[in-house]
Amino acid sequence: MRVGLDLIEIARIRGALERYPGFRDRCFTAAEQAYCDSRPNPAQSYAGRFAGKEAVGKALGSGVRFTWKEIEIAGRPKPGVRLSGRTKAWAERTSAGPIDLSMTHSRELAAAICVVSDA
Repeated sequence: MRVGLDLIEIARIRGALERYPGFRDRCFTAAEQAYCDSRPNPAQSYAGRFAGKEAVGKALGSGVRFTWKEIEIAGRPKPGVRLSGRTKAWAERTSAGPIDLSMTHSRELAAAICVVSDA
């Protein structure tokens, strides 16, 4: 079993969304963008998914080897994780089993914890 945890300031993600037009497309799939942009406070949802992707990468042990869009956070209320590309190949090579993810946020912070079971 492997665990990953991440915490991020929502204001930091809000700033990235405002300042860098390519941030959404570089880090989030079209489905993630559609979901986040439909929410009353999109920055909170983007921050939760950003933290989720970081937590998954840490739990997989791939660190910065993954690309952001190769980890997709899908579903609600319980988020699921879809892997693709090199990140999926990495998970298979390292015998990663089921991935469990939980995300939360307050007004200022978003957090995620990921548990990857052994295959």
